Amino acid sequence: MTALPTRATMTFDGRTLSYLDYGGNGRPLVALHGHLSEGASFAALASALGPEWRVIAPDQRGHGDSQRAREYTRIGYLTDLLALLDHLGIDRAVFLGHSLGAINAYHLASERPELVEALINIDTAVDLPDHGTSPLAFVLNFPYTAATREELAAACGPLAAVLGPVLRPLPGGAGWRLPFHPQDTVDSENLVHGDHWKQWLATDCPALLIHGLRSQVLPAEQAHAMCSRRPGTVYRRLDTDHFVQQADPEGFATAVQEFLAGI
Repeated sequence: MTALPTRATMTFDGRTLSYLDYGGNGRPLVALHGHLSEGASFAALASALGPEWRVIAPDQRGHGDSQRAREYTRIGYLTDLLALLDHLGIDRAVFLGHSLGAINAYHLASERPELVEALINIDTAVDLPDHGTSPLAFVLNFPYTAATREELAAACGPLAAVLGPVLRPLPGGAGWRLPFHPQDTVDSENLVHGDHWKQWLATDCPALLIHGLRSQVLPAEQAHAMCSRRPGTVYRRLDTDHFVQQADPEGFATAVQEFLAGI
């Protein structure tokens, strides 16, 4: 049975932050999406976990239904997360993240370890060299808005099938928009590059690294080092690319469930 979330909003720093709360009395798990995505991408996982876990999946700043921000630094993302936890009255949770979301999760654990019961890193490296051009620069060719949903989806080229269902109507029926702003996305992606080993190794809470064997982002050698150098880190491999939860939702959910059962 598919879990039905409640979409709610809060106002922080003059901006609206939107999040999905799958409810229940279970232990809290905060699920953080990557670029070009949103909280709803974890719907299947929330359903698989059932009532034992209360999955909270925010649309991070500038994504989904959350308003754009002035900047997309790590401190900005973390400040939003802290505000959300305070708003919900959550003082400790499991943090699961994919790509951008995983980086934000392990940085939060480094800064505020008392808030993080465990970490789940979905195919995300800790050493991200800057090659000069963002791998997401192609989105700069997308219009942010269009008069019709069909026109905007068509302009997204090969991503039309993925983005078409999640396009947002503009207020007053004025047209449609993407669930992210192209320039914001590139600005945010540019700021994830660098050496994050210090933050990854700063904590020893239980952690799971799920590695897509055909990942475009996480080399096998680095994945193995991330587990061997950090105590209490479990390694799981799935035969997927970087987009693990979409490519193998059942295998992904099983890996998460088995890890959570042990903490």
